[in-house]
Amino acid sequence: MKILTIALLITISISVGFGQEKKTAGPDFDVVDFNKKAEIAQWLVEYDNVAWKTTDVLVAQDKAELTKLGPEWFCIEDKGKGLWHALYGRIENGTYNVAVHYLMDAAGKITKTSEKLDQKMLDGYATALATARVRLETKIPKGSVKFNQYIRRDSDGTFEVWMLPAFQTNGVAVFGGEGIYRLNAAGDKITSDSSYFQPALRGFQATPPREIWLNYSELNKPTLGSIFFVLYYKEYFTKIFIDNAKSTSTLIKDPKSGEYMWVNIEKNLPEHPPAVKPEKP
Repeated sequence: MKILTIALLITISISVGFGQEKKTAGPDFDVVDFNKKAEIAQWLVEYDNVAWKTTDVLVAQDKAELTKLGPEWFCIEDKGKGLWHALYGRIENGTYNVAVHYLMDAAGKITKTSEKLDQKMLDGYATALATARVRLETKIPKGSVKFNQYIRRDSDGTFEVWMLPAFQTNGVAVFGGEGIYRLNAAGDKITSDSSYFQPALRGFQATPPREIWLNYSELNKPTLGSIFFVLYYKEYFTKIFIDNAKSTSTLIKDPKSGEYMWVNIEKNLPEHPPAVKPEKP
């Protein structure tokens, strides 16, 4: 799968009144919260790009190597060197054994390497993913909707793990569920859970290209998963709206510069609900 990244990300908030009275106070839209989630979502898109490109290289290699792999594969960003590590292997007796290790530089060049990384750190990554996956499966049964995994180690050694719906093999883009976990440095304990799951996951066929609405009308703010969905699928649909109780959010592209901009529009729902209703997936 070809994953494209945006050239520029700007967030603006527009207050729109649908009645005759104008708001005198400033916009209520939480721009700080949105920007924080959008920054994480953009990083997740970059992570996904590394994962997909290195996976494509991996499956073209010696099939014997594939037998050494488990579900605990992950990417590590090295900002200082401007590259990513992509590690594939599995946990055996509490130790993460690396079967294949790739480096991907800023130009997208992928190189297989024998470089050794700190074993305790790798064990933490793999254990954190395994722990988070067990928690996710209490919400999403194993073998049902496919989820992708993303992980980042913070400066204090603890981990953040995101589990988000993958682009399904039948061409459906799924939304409505996101596992968001923070774990201890050993990766064996979830210390906080910020996940959100709607009563049922929903989705859209990625073809034909068209305008779609993600129905999150039960929430006041866009979720991290909904923002990621827009960034990830922006090339598949003509426009994607996140429909929340108090606002709608969408990403628009400047046809001249090719740059992207977030537009967040507040609603005045008590008196005048929006005229355009979300398409039901």
